This record gives sequence, C-alpha cells and structure tokens, in this order.
Amino acid sequence: MKPVLYINPVDGEASGLFNLDCARHLDRISPYHIDSLNLAIYKAILIPAHTDQRALVKAAVQLNAYLNQGGLLVFNGHVAYPFLDELKPFIPVPKTSLDYLMVERVTPHPIFEGVELQDMSFRRGVSGFYGRGHNPPPAGAVVLHQLSGTQAPIDWLYQRPSGGTILMHSGNSMWMHFSDKTSAARITPQLFHWIETYSGAPK
Repeated sequence: MKPVLYINPVDGEASGLFNLDCARHLDRISPYHIDSLNLAIYKAILIPAHTDQRALVKAAVQLNAYLNQGGLLVFNGHVAYPFLDELKPFIPVPKTSLDYLMVERVTPHPIFEGVELQDMSFRRGVSGFYGRGHNPPPAGAVVLHQLSGTQAPIDWLYQRPSGGTILMHSGNSMWMHFSDKTSAARITPQLFHWIETYSGAPK
C-alpha cells in the first residue's frame, strides 16, 4: 500500500485524524517543504482547507507533474491562488441563508454512501459548515454535490486529460466530521477506503 501525503498547514491541525486506523498510512509535511519530496511515491495528496496556497503556487510544477503521472489530489477549501490550470477562484453564495446552504446530491459516490444530506447540511444544529460557495469546476468534471438556491457545485471530481484526478471539496476539510455522532462520520473512513482502491480513474 502506497502512503498518503497530508499537507499539514499548522502543528496540531486535525490531530485526532491521525489516531484513526483508516489514516494509518498518512505522511505529514509542511506546505513549505513539498518540493523536498518525491511525490511519485504517494497514492494521494490531501490538502486541508487552511493550507497556505501561496506555498502551493510555489510547488505548482511538482504538483502538476505528480498529477500527470496519474496521481490523486484531494483539495479542500476556497481557491484563492489557483495553482493548477483547472482551478478558478472561489465564488461565495450570494446569501448565507438556508435557501442557499442546503446540500443536494447530484451524483452518488462511494465516499458519501449512507451519508444523509441533513447531516451534511447541518452540524450541531448550524447550517453552512459543509460549505458556503464553490470552486468552479472545469468542463467535464463530475459534480457530486451542489448547494441549494444557485446549484453551486461544492463537490466535484475531475479526471484530467493530461493525467491524474482532482477531488474538490469547496469547504471545510471533508474529514472534519470524523468524530461526529451522525452519518457524516462515514465520510472520513469511506474517503480513505476510496483512496486505497483508486486506480487512476474516477469511480
């Protein structure tokens, strides 16, 4: 089993995640040291929502080469500094009301199997945790979830013509739910299982 690389934005970030059995193959590195690694050894690269994207811009050549070789990049957060040609800046929803923040499923995916939309739309009784806008997908991307009102594509999967796959979540890191007492807790282990079975094409 190839390891998975976790870009660690700050010390202590998501510390509980690394205690999970499903995350046992994680290697961690600062975003400022990406260029010191041979990325080809990694099954996937996980980028949390609070990563310094200016550092990703500096590592764009390495990240693009990794994808071109068939790599898998899981990006979370709001794109502010597009570091790949496929990425465009984040677009927030026009209003932070329930009419715009409900999560709607567009395409079923193993990562979200058994996860109730209510548990994604609300966390601890509050809406908007899952996302408040979207990073526009490139043509040909498969939209997994959208937000109500504007149908903002918050989750999408894109197989690049030049190689590799991008899994986009335009909100807080997908694994934030790992300790929740709802069906949303399924997202984290199912994400890692999907990564284990990833073969170079979206499934």
